[in-house]
Amino acid sequence: MTDSFGARSTADDVLAGVDLRGKRILVTGVSSGIGLETARSLAARGAGVVGAARDLAKAERATGQVRDAAREGRGSLELIELDLASLQSVRAAADRLLAAGQPFNAIIANAGVMATPFGRTVDGFETQFGTNHLGHFALITRIAPLLADGGRLVVLSSQAHRVADVDLDDPNFARQPYDPFVAYGRSKTANTLFAVEFDRRHRGRGVRAAAVMPGNSLTDLPRHFSPEELQGLLATVGNARAEAGLPPAELKDIAQAAATSVWAAAVAGDEIGGRYLEDVAVAPADDTPNPFADGARSYALDADRAKQLWAQSEQLISAA
Repeated sequence: MTDSFGARSTADDVLAGVDLRGKRILVTGVSSGIGLETARSLAARGAGVVGAARDLAKAERATGQVRDAAREGRGSLELIELDLASLQSVRAAADRLLAAGQPFNAIIANAGVMATPFGRTVDGFETQFGTNHLGHFALITRIAPLLADGGRLVVLSSQAHRVADVDLDDPNFARQPYDPFVAYGRSKTANTLFAVEFDRRHRGRGVRAAAVMPGNSLTDLPRHFSPEELQGLLATVGNARAEAGLPPAELKDIAQAAATSVWAAAVAGDEIGGRYLEDVAVAPADDTPNPFADGARSYALDADRAKQLWAQSEQLISAA
């Protein structure tokens, strides 16, 4: 099924010939970048897309192309307000979806922040852990009954998970110096572990969950980097890969960066369950110390670690 797809495939390539009419898919972070392209490509194939966004006015302005694609492909777009940095907002969005009672065939947890200055969410969590992981965890566990049997959960991770494992003893940097990229890496490891445990809990009804490395692309995600810092990061990645004898990292355009998400949500089979995906394929585990190598660090796929993080996440959000 994956033979014809790879790093240069676009979301439209992956969904060519796929009819998604009658399918309903939730995508978080549809106002820009990968989330916007993900929503467009799905709606163009007839899917009913529910797009979640923190700023509904911005989302309304940004999603004209999604509505155009939906009209042509007989899909649809509905927007819902969701601020992942606020559990009150997360619970309100989840409860609106539960009250509507319409099932989803797939949920794509796409939204996120990257390498932010130190800060805390309104509930007191470190910004990246609270937004990227706990916000999605609270939303998805609350609306899990809406995910149809045989459905898919796709959680966007990152190559940056290779930088750091989760810290279950100090997830909010209360007792250690804050490093924005380490915090980002931890949050992306958490995203992967969440997919691992969600898959274990729901595979009995045919639901499969996977983490996705979309590929490096120039979206507005690294908005907290100056142009010089961003170029420095790209140079660091290139040098690290060259030293390890790896091919150069190539930037993807946004259409290519959305390909693995839509593949996991609407095309791939059960082989993706509990796995880490990149370049429209299941990626191997690779414990090479190089943080910019391909594949998944084994700590991000560790079943026991995933269970521990799930339990801690439940405690954190219930106390907030």
